[in-house]
Order: sequence, then structure tokens, then C-alpha cells
Amino acid sequence: MSSDFRPAIDDAPLPQKSGLKAVIESDIISHERLPMFEVVCERMVRTFATSMRNLTSDAIDVHLEDVTSTRFGEFMNRLSDPAILGVFRVREWENYGVVTVDSGLIYAVVDALLGGRRGNGAPRSEGRAPTTIETGLISKMVQIALTDFAASFEAIEPITIEIDRVETSPRFAAIARPSNIAAVATFRVDMEGRGGRFSIVLPYATIEPVRDKLLQRFMGEKLGRDRIWELHMASELLQTEIIMDVVLGEQHMRLRDVMNLQIGETIGVNRGPDDALEVHCSGVPLGRAFIGQRTNNIAVKIMTDISKGFAK
Repeated sequence: MSSDFRPAIDDAPLPQKSGLKAVIESDIISHERLPMFEVVCERMVRTFATSMRNLTSDAIDVHLEDVTSTRFGEFMNRLSDPAILGVFRVREWENYGVVTVDSGLIYAVVDALLGGRRGNGAPRSEGRAPTTIETGLISKMVQIALTDFAASFEAIEPITIEIDRVETSPRFAAIARPSNIAAVATFRVDMEGRGGRFSIVLPYATIEPVRDKLLQRFMGEKLGRDRIWELHMASELLQTEIIMDVVLGEQHMRLRDVMNLQIGETIGVNRGPDDALEVHCSGVPLGRAFIGQRTNNIAVKIMTDISKGFAK
């Protein structure tokens, strides 16, 4: 009696990735949060809602749905079809970003701008590519969004954003390698029963020049600086009284000779009446001056710029 035992295929252990391949192909994104980027996006919600109301004359609600980090290739692969992608360039950073608009928001904005009825719900997507007219109308909205984003970013650092091109296929909007990490801010726009989402995608290579500022946890109107105290300290410093010394001369002497000085003795210094004297403050040389007399008082005339320090 023979028994032929073969293990089931389902029971066979799956090969596990290890080493560098496991790190590269890992689905888990572990990257530092950017608190100030979230603050910028929150500011943009208010300004963009106002801009969209002026554009469409509809009641607009804008919400920040999520700020996250993901691989650039994975995000682009998740885009629904059709979609419009605006590739923009940040002049100061010399790098690019992408704005993606989903089909729901495309048809809602086009319907609103062309006089569609309100409250009919989001138009159904036909699965076709946007027309030239639709692309032109959405390009106007993308420009407004980027202008408001640049204005919101001004609290971190002034930037200038320029639209490079508008694409309808993710393949032509590739501005980074698929494995590169990107910061993604997703916004929800509701327009009286219709609407959709758009996202701003910034690869980490793009925001590298301001990464340290985006890592800050707190920000007032001036990145954590208290303007009231700053002005108060500046005004008080300008009113601070200091003592300045005019050094008539210096003479090196032994302690024994100093202790043997008598009343009436003269200590010679190597200074003439027309020689410039050194002006000190707490032992720190500030500049040079000439000694003279003014209204029966001894006076000195500053001959060098104190703000530039003392140069011999």
C-alpha cells in the first residue's frame, strides 16, 4: 500500500521579499509630516471658496478632505477617467507640481459656467475625453486655484506659480518617477448638489527648498513671531542709554610704578592734539573721533561709521 502525498498549492508559503527590493516595493509610506503644508491648505479653502463664488455665481462649499503622502506613480494610477491635469511650475523652486481635477468637478464647473440648472445633481460621466471648450473652462478654474495656493503660501515663503500645460492623460503629466514620494492635498468642492474633487500634488523634491519651514508645528501670522513684542523690544532698544568712552591714550606701566605715583606727576601718552581717538562701549571699539570744544564743553566728533564696526 503506497501513499503519494502532495502538498496543496494553496499551502505553499509565498516567497517573501527581502533587502532593498522589499524597501523599494513596500506599500507603506513612512515619511515626515508637514504641519505647515496643512496650514497653507486650510488657508486656501477660504480664499478658493470666495474665488469660485465669483467665477460661477453659485453657492460654493470647499472642504479640505485629506493631506497625505504617497508615491507619485500610485496616485496617478488611481485617477479616474476622464480627468484634467494641470502641470505647473514654481519659479522660485525651479520645479514642478500637478493639479488634478476629477470628472465630477469637471462636469459640475462646466455645467455651472454654461448656465446649467441648479440642484440637478452631478452630471453623468460619459467616459469620454474632455472637449476643447471643457478643457478651457477648467483651465480657468485651475489658474484660480493656483493663484489662491500661491497667496496662501505667502505666509511661508512668497512663490510664483506658472501653468506649464494642461493634459488629459496622466502619462503626459509625469513630473516625477513613479516611486518618488509626493505630498497630496485633496479638496472637495460642492456646488448646490453637484461637485467633485481636485488635488494638488507636490513631489518632495519640489518642496525641498522650504522643507524646513513646512516641518514647523506652529505658525502665527508671521511664522511664530510675536509682532507686538518684536516692535516693543525694537522701540525699547532704541531708547536704551549706554555709556561711551573716549580713550585719550594708553600707557603700559608696571604695578610698582603705578603705586609709586605722586600727586602732580605727569603720565605721557603718545597722542597729539590732532590725532584721532578711539571710541569704546563696554570695552568694545566702535570707531574713531576727534576731540574739541563746544559751548565751553569738551566734545568729540565721530569720524567713522559706528554701524559698520571699528576698523583700524
